[in-house]
Amino acid sequence: MTIKVGDKLPSATLTLATAEGPKPVTTDEFFGGKTVALFAVPGAFTPTCSAKHLPGFKQLAGAIKGKGVDVIACVAVNDAFVMRAWAEDQAVGEDIAMLADGGSAFTDALGLDFDASRFGMGKRSQRYSMIVADGVVKELNVEAGGEFRVSAADYLLAQL
Repeated sequence: MTIKVGDKLPSATLTLATAEGPKPVTTDEFFGGKTVALFAVPGAFTPTCSAKHLPGFKQLAGAIKGKGVDVIACVAVNDAFVMRAWAEDQAVGEDIAMLADGGSAFTDALGLDFDASRFGMGKRSQRYSMIVADGVVKELNVEAGGEFRVSAADYLLAQL
């Protein structure tokens, strides 16, 4: 079953990619007591993700946080080392928390996984964005296959 607006995020452990190395964090810890703008990409270093999705959130980070968002986070079914390298490549700094869902447990629990084997990638996350307040989904924007519109930073900013 796919998560929907009004649902509480499932309990899972993600890995926060930090300068000090990978740091496990539960969804309850990460999302509890704050407003988070979360966006998911099919993979770090992939074309649309690197050229548009992550840069859009980097560019609009100040405006998004200015609307009451405490944290902007990116999640992908990649390991924390790849997420950290991508963050460094994209000069994300402290603007966006990079969350690795290496085993796809979180993505699976959301019901937002897909099989990208035909692209040589295996199981991945669908492209989406959401606003989460204290662990509860307030807005959810899932892209149709091959699209990039409703999960973009400017679209999410307009929802705040």
